[in-house]
This record gives sequence, C-alpha cells and structure tokens, in this order.
Amino acid sequence: MLTDIIAHDLSVLFCGINPGLKSSDDGHHFSGRSNRFWRVLHQSGFTSYEIQAIHDTTILEFGYGLTTAVARATSRADELSKEEFDNAFEAFSLKITEFKPKYIAFLGKAAYKAFSKKKEIQWGEQPDDFCGARVWVLPNTSGLNRGFSLDDLVTFYSEFYRVIKE
Repeated sequence: MLTDIIAHDLSVLFCGINPGLKSSDDGHHFSGRSNRFWRVLHQSGFTSYEIQAIHDTTILEFGYGLTTAVARATSRADELSKEEFDNAFEAFSLKITEFKPKYIAFLGKAAYKAFSKKKEIQWGEQPDDFCGARVWVLPNTSGLNRGFSLDDLVTFYSEFYRVIKE
C-alpha cells in the first residue's frame, strides 16, 4: 500500500492516477525505474535537487505533497475501472477538503476526467476548482507514456511552476 505524503495548506498536491506495482511494493511514490516524475520535478524548478524515490517524503519541505486518485496498484493505469474511480471520489474529495492544497495537479487526464465527469479536458489549468483547490492537468510521467519526451514534460511542468510562483 502506498501512503499519501500530505500536509495541510500545501502549495501543490500532485495526484497520480494510482500506484504502480513497484511503488506499492516498496512504499515510495514514483519509484519505478522508467518513471520520470522526480527528474521532471527538479528540471522544471519545483525542487532544487532531484529527490530520490526512497526519500519521497522530503517533497513536503518544498510545500508539495503526493497522493493518488485510486489506491489499488496496477501495472498500467488503464487497468482501473470506471467504478474504481467512482468509488474513490468521496474519499478523495474529503481529503482535499480537509487538507486544503492551493493546487491539485492531476498527472494524466484519467482521474480528473472521471472525477469531473467532463469528456474533454485540455492540458494545463482547468476552469473549475475541485473542493476549493485550483486544478492543473499535467502529462503523466510514467515511462509507459511515450507520447511525451522528457523535454515535453519539463515544458508542461515548468509552465505550471511559473504560475504557482507568481
């Protein structure tokens, strides 16, 4: 089981779709060898150094946290059912209401589509908030997401970083 890394009033709560099997097994977010999250976070300005997955809790020192939309670990996010997102919605909403992050950054469109019930979502800032938090949708950093190069990911995340630092 992967535990949230969360605190009250974070600047950003990064929300993965669900844990990968390796992350779930070792208990650290984005620990899969091919996942680019920690590298992208550093290269886009969020962190002053590249955090190693084993030290994932240090993300709190930067004012950011980590959670997932659905708790069940899978090898691929597309293994999740609509019902799993539906069943996760209430607990996720309560978490956001309790911890009050300024922004939620959904990593990939799947979770935000399921939670918002919108059919079409663009990358970047969303027009509606979620339980009081402003919403950004960023490309997923999974190594399975071959549609985005490392440079592409850094560009999207850098744009978000510039906005939250204004």
